[in-house]
Amino acid sequence: MKWSGPGLLLLGAMAVASEARAEGPVDSAHFGIMAHNIQVIDPKNANKEDGPALEFQLNFKSPGFLRWAGAPTPYAVASINVAGDTSFGGVGLEWRVPVGGGWSVEPGLGYVIHDGALEVPFPFGSQEAVDFSAENVLLGSRDLFRTSIGVSRAFGGGWSGQVFFSHLSHGQILGDGRNQGMDQLGVRIGRRFGR
Repeated sequence: MKWSGPGLLLLGAMAVASEARAEGPVDSAHFGIMAHNIQVIDPKNANKEDGPALEFQLNFKSPGFLRWAGAPTPYAVASINVAGDTSFGGVGLEWRVPVGGGWSVEPGLGYVIHDGALEVPFPFGSQEAVDFSAENVLLGSRDLFRTSIGVSRAFGGGWSGQVFFSHLSHGQILGDGRNQGMDQLGVRIGRRFGR
């Protein structure tokens, strides 16, 4: 299986998260399955790439120096496409905004590095170029911004369910030229520690 190595990495990360203690640095962990490349912003690329992505995210306790910014939790994320298409890993900040009744909204901003296509590697106009462009999202830069938002519902005991959306793009800031972008939407299970 193409994803056996990354899959084992995810299992290892989950084991580490399960050992977290209230006094440790880990605030929460999320694991979920994401629909890959749903293309909310640019639907003409929605037929490119395939397969769901498995996503694991660890959020760490907010350090005191980030209080001025609303005390976001720093995170590390890995998203593994099980069909062998674009996978990524990165870091960022995420805010938790309670809205009542156990619900919260969790916007985030991050930076990731991916293993997907940047440009067409074949001569312009060739059949290989046409075929490659039809099958791959051309992200234009190896490093990308990751903007995200989650809507979570707490179930007690520190557990929660979440609908989660993320968008990857270099925004013509980290790169230039190609910037087709990529969107993922899915569900994640969360666990806050020390709750």
